[in-house]
Amino acid sequence: MKILVTGGAGYIGTITCKALEQAGHTPVVLDSLLSGPRVFVGDRIFYEGDIADRAMLRRIVEEHPDIDATIHMAARIVVPESMELPYEYYRDNVAKSLELFDELVALGKPRVLFSSSASLYAEKDDFEVTEVDPLAPASPYARTKRMMEQVLEDMARATSLRVIILRYFNPVGSDPDLESGIYVREPSHVLGQLVMAARGMKDAFTITGVEHPTRDGTGIRDYIHVWDLARAHVRAVERFDDVLAAEDAPSTVINVGMGQGTTVRELVASFERVFGQPVPVREAPPRPGDAVGAFANVDKSSRLLGWQTELSLDDAIASALAWGEKRKEILGYE
Repeated sequence: MKILVTGGAGYIGTITCKALEQAGHTPVVLDSLLSGPRVFVGDRIFYEGDIADRAMLRRIVEEHPDIDATIHMAARIVVPESMELPYEYYRDNVAKSLELFDELVALGKPRVLFSSSASLYAEKDDFEVTEVDPLAPASPYARTKRMMEQVLEDMARATSLRVIILRYFNPVGSDPDLESGIYVREPSHVLGQLVMAARGMKDAFTITGVEHPTRDGTGIRDYIHVWDLARAHVRAVERFDDVLAAEDAPSTVINVGMGQGTTVRELVASFERVFGQPVPVREAPPRPGDAVGAFANVDKSSRLLGWQTELSLDDAIASALAWGEKRKEILGYE
């Protein structure tokens, strides 16, 4: 199949393109390069542009009339930044996506696989969430994701649009071949911060929030190796019509995670075990928009996609450390 991947120069987008290629498919990358580096695109079919540029979308489909589906990953994704720049987040994540979806319908390319987020879920006492559990998005970023889910569900009911929404939990790690990984100079996510502290690029790793109602007071997350997440996308596009037929619905939501919860303190302990030495740690209050966290019930992804994770948290940590050593060679900076 040929798959349009918006945000295909990004961290998850690049690795998903590779997984598609390994499965025999052809990604067509559309990316504004607002954040994703051009070097990650390599020699893939590439269009530099905005997802709301309808003329660009028409040209892509004219030049690639055999596109089977769109994986929509292009988005702003930093929670604290979304608290400071809500207009930019709603404009780029919501308003521009509306133009994309409407144009895809007009072009007769109605299959959309949408990147959503587990940050939508309301807090639960046992932290395990299913796709039908209550939602309580706590930041502008999370609210843009929920808003787009509602847009897609409404459009799927009213038009030819057909939608699978993947709610990502916490992707970590790098491309198994170390050709790509986290590219932000100072990543905001927890594993990137740990790698920087371990390599002496920060004086300490900061645990934000130590009084949460978890087993050790720190936030709980479901860390999934980014390669496993990429494989889930491949399975979803390959089974797209069968998934919706099984659900007897024009759209559906599927959790994609490891299926187990790890606290921040437990993550630090795992990291130190893989790294082989202690990492300096300090504590701080939660950041604005931070959620206590959750982990995925993955029964639905197993049932509908025939997919399960194959890589461990230790695998992800090892690949993140290895990428930390390699990325200057590829990106020109540590």
